[in-house]
Amino acid sequence: MKKLAEEMKSGQLKQVYVLYGEEAYLRNQYKEKLKTALLDGGDAMNFHYFEGKDVRPAQIIDLAETMPFLAQRRVIMLENSGIFARGGEELAVYLGSPSETAYFVFVEPTVDKRSKLYKAATARGRAIEFKVQDEQVLKRWILGFLKKDNKNITERDLNLFLDKTGTDMENIRGELEKLLCYCMDKDVITAQDIEAVCTKQVSSQIFDMINAVAERKQKIAMELYYDLLTLKEPPMRILFLITRQFNLLLQVKELKNKGLDAGSIGEKTGLAGFIARKYVAQAAKFREADLRKALSDCVDAEEAVKTGRMNDVMSVELLIVKYSMNSDT
Repeated sequence: MKKLAEEMKSGQLKQVYVLYGEEAYLRNQYKEKLKTALLDGGDAMNFHYFEGKDVRPAQIIDLAETMPFLAQRRVIMLENSGIFARGGEELAVYLGSPSETAYFVFVEPTVDKRSKLYKAATARGRAIEFKVQDEQVLKRWILGFLKKDNKNITERDLNLFLDKTGTDMENIRGELEKLLCYCMDKDVITAQDIEAVCTKQVSSQIFDMINAVAERKQKIAMELYYDLLTLKEPPMRILFLITRQFNLLLQVKELKNKGLDAGSIGEKTGLAGFIARKYVAQAAKFREADLRKALSDCVDAEEAVKTGRMNDVMSVELLIVKYSMNSDT
């Protein structure tokens, strides 16, 4: 990102950029900045935007071969096209020797680095990955955001806020805006303010539910499940998230047993550092064999619903009851 910022500032721009990675907020921010830099104040008629998987390489190449109107560059942006996974060979060949006035920006959540298109794009320009940001980066960003509004927050309450929002920067920004409106006449944001207006992410609620299951707090686990149902969360999506949670816990457990620390575990599983620490603590409450069995039971529960042997609400309920039951019961 630093090199990209320097190139935009200096005007020494590459002909091809690939912006990719999990952090959508940063992708979108840099996408807009790059568009502005490439057009250099020029007319938007030299800008072409394509979104989705119905991209036709021949159409893109035709545009690239068309001279820009009273400008240095014709800018072509493709977003969420999936073209790095399939169908990019023709465009890869073209990028070997493109028109000097054609500039490309690809914006994708994921890319296949083995693809011909990725190799051709990076040979002609630059790829920038936007990863989920770690705890310290997110905290500095949040504090900077609050400082602009002359607001303060304690470290403890900042941790509470992040626990509610998770690591998605778009969600964090939305929750911050709600919080600032609510605390308009206050200098310090408190835990009470956060609890009053911030929405806890479903993934965080699933984490709390599995924590209650691990601690055999069946009543709490069931209350969290019914809360999600009240919020119109589909039971099969809840089952999917429970399955994902058990799968992540199993990965964390295996990596911890190999002697890895939370930071290394976070890197291998794609979890932010502070979230990885929470997962390490939660995984310690389960035996590896129990996590494997829980994953198997999740698959069985899904199959029972799909084959009509059980309704969706009941299948998840029975799963929670089974794993939150006292061992001596």
